Amino acid sequence: MKKTELILKEMNKNNGIITSARVKELGIDKKFLTILLEQESIERVNRGLYQLKDTLTDEYYAKLYGMKNAIYSHMTALYFHGLSIKAPNNKLDITVPNNYFNYKIKRHNVFYVDKDIYELGITEIKTPMGNKVKAYDIERCICDIIRSKNRMDSEHVKYSIREYLKRKDKNLIKLSNYADKMGIKDDVMNYLEVFYE
Repeated sequence: MKKTELILKEMNKNNGIITSARVKELGIDKKFLTILLEQESIERVNRGLYQLKDTLTDEYYAKLYGMKNAIYSHMTALYFHGLSIKAPNNKLDITVPNNYFNYKIKRHNVFYVDKDIYELGITEIKTPMGNKVKAYDIERCICDIIRSKNRMDSEHVKYSIREYLKRKDKNLIKLSNYADKMGIKDDVMNYLEVFYE
């Protein structure tokens, strides 16, 4: 099988996308990506990220690609968890450590946090198109939207908390532990008291 065919086969197995790092892992020279680009079989979506020509771009995957310390958070992550009123717009909510900089993050709604809470609640979740991205779990997101309520739409915050409290898989102990570690336990408990039915 030709090297270009191997790349296309791998892309078909992976929602139509491939990274230059994956091509290298397969032991294929990156020049074969260039050949596929010239043949217009694939297109470049982001630096080091390619997709099959004429396929819909997974914006959530593409926008986070190449920003290794960026994690989907707040309302964007709540959308993935089914707890947001509407799909995010072009400005996605992402959280990064205080010392992190990448010019690409300027396009988004960025939340900077201390290293001691940055890793709290990191999980992998599938985008609506089925690609895995890093996002915070539900309890972390609830803490985040309460902590950042002045930067959030208050109706969206209320909706997400109400919907969270209705879920069978909610973990109030984990929520309380996160709130404690983030120094916002009283705020979170006050919100829960208001919305708990």
